Amino acid sequence: MADLSDTLTAGAWTLPNRIVMAPLTRNRSRGTVPGDLAVEYYAQRASAGLIITEGSQPSARGQGYLDTPGFHSPEQLAGWRRVADAVHANGGRIVAQLMHAGRISHPDNTGGQEIIAPSALAAPGKMVTPSGQQDFPTPRAIETDEIAAVVEEYVVAARNAVEAGLDGVEVHGANGYLIHQFLAPGSNQRTDQYGGSPENRARFAVEVTRAVAEAVGADRVGLRISPAHNIQGATEDDPADVEATYAAFIEGIADLGLAYLSVLAQPRLDLVQRLRKDFGGVLIANDGFGVVTTRAMAQALLDEDVADAVAIGRLFLANPDLPKRWETGAELNEPNPDTFYGGGAEGYTDYPFMDD
Repeated sequence: MADLSDTLTAGAWTLPNRIVMAPLTRNRSRGTVPGDLAVEYYAQRASAGLIITEGSQPSARGQGYLDTPGFHSPEQLAGWRRVADAVHANGGRIVAQLMHAGRISHPDNTGGQEIIAPSALAAPGKMVTPSGQQDFPTPRAIETDEIAAVVEEYVVAARNAVEAGLDGVEVHGANGYLIHQFLAPGSNQRTDQYGGSPENRARFAVEVTRAVAEAVGADRVGLRISPAHNIQGATEDDPADVEATYAAFIEGIADLGLAYLSVLAQPRLDLVQRLRKDFGGVLIANDGFGVVTTRAMAQALLDEDVADAVAIGRLFLANPDLPKRWETGAELNEPNPDTFYGGGAEGYTDYPFMDD
């Protein structure tokens, strides 16, 4: 049985522990550029086995929320280069989560860029914009002959991330964003080769993942999925269809030898373990979306051999030295939800280290 403090080989990286910093949207990149605070924030957390960045748009039209960073402009890449250098100076490893938001966006947040999605279906709920909350707009359905250009946005962003000094990328295929919108019947009503059957709905996800792996090396690429998450209108209500869809997705990329598969779902589910087997590589579990994952909970996942590493969100947000605290049994800082999104240093870089 593995311990959380054990090393782990994942693709091109040797992780010094199995405690992964989950991607955490913080809305502090003014002008979509990571600045001084981001450099400090990520460098503080370099003791993670692996840092996965906040969701970052591969293109201007891929932006969803306000003040999220991207990987498509020279200014953004200069900012990320500073982040990567600072993390590496502290002995860490960091990969970019590439998140095209698709229909989870608003033109007021993208500088007027058109909102696109698999189908012309508006997401339920509202989006925070500079003028307040507004209904999600009805997106334009992506034309079949446009698919290759959208895939290329991910490819260019992946190359940009690696050229900026990050250690690799994570393809975000979860949480109701663009790739998940293709996977889910609730958001994909296409009648071409990218809709209808489970295999067709998985096609875009497979094409993006394979293209990114070819661009930067499969051993520097991770993948995040959230089967049957049923969030933001990307509904997947039929268990048989869910299994068929994600089996087709994993079958389509299993031969690549990706660095890891990160699954946002209860890792003990038969479906998750089937996908883990089909994937054939490192599985990072993330079961803390509804509850905060404690050290005991994380270690139990390794003890039961249902995961190889565990992604931790809120506790890493509040405890920059979380691996050391867990190893020594030190008291933990409590995360403050009022400072999760937006703002400045408060609740971002001012959480104390245990030695403080």
